[in-house]
Amino acid sequence: MPRWIIYVLLVLVAVSLIPIGLIYRSLHRGDKQPRIQVVYDMDQQPYFKAQTENPFFADGVTMRKPPAGTVARGLLAADDAYFRGIERDTIFVQEIPVEVTRPVLERGRERFDIHCAPCHGRSGNGNGMINVRAQALAEGTWTPPTDLTSQTVVERPAGHIYNTIANGIRTMPSYGAQLPPADRWAVTAYVRALQLSRNATAADLPLDARAALGN
Repeated sequence: MPRWIIYVLLVLVAVSLIPIGLIYRSLHRGDKQPRIQVVYDMDQQPYFKAQTENPFFADGVTMRKPPAGTVARGLLAADDAYFRGIERDTIFVQEIPVEVTRPVLERGRERFDIHCAPCHGRSGNGNGMINVRAQALAEGTWTPPTDLTSQTVVERPAGHIYNTIANGIRTMPSYGAQLPPADRWAVTAYVRALQLSRNATAADLPLDARAALGN
């Protein structure tokens, strides 16, 4: 092969590498110039800034509201008994609509000790550290927390306790942001366990436990 052909081929190979080098430089340089794009993506298009006027829509508002009834994927809360603790529109469910297992109770105890015990006490009798401190200050503006093991709360439906956790009641704030539905039911189940432990009688114990109690 003639030497001049080899030189021409080398020059052509070198020239063919120039576009690749320019594209690489464009993609990796740190300046404010837009990178080279063969096909323009959505990041290179005209757009309206938030809170600015948009003549395209009849109301002139750029930021559009989602259509009525829109629910984010995975967040459909159609089960009223589970997500709101109610049935037939406004009636609280009597029983906890999830299986109460040991892990559920342990989770409920953990969440209860974090969010509820400071006021209601770890035993649920309403004598938590915040209540003790408020009573000692005697400023006259403190409303004592409810004794969760009292007969009044025992007789409340499970949905009522769940609703109280989710939305608050009287001077108690909502804990809906801190406790998702699964945790609210776990806490409700643990409150029921506290009530049972506080109000149980010997007749509620298994036979072997009754015998040990008798001794």
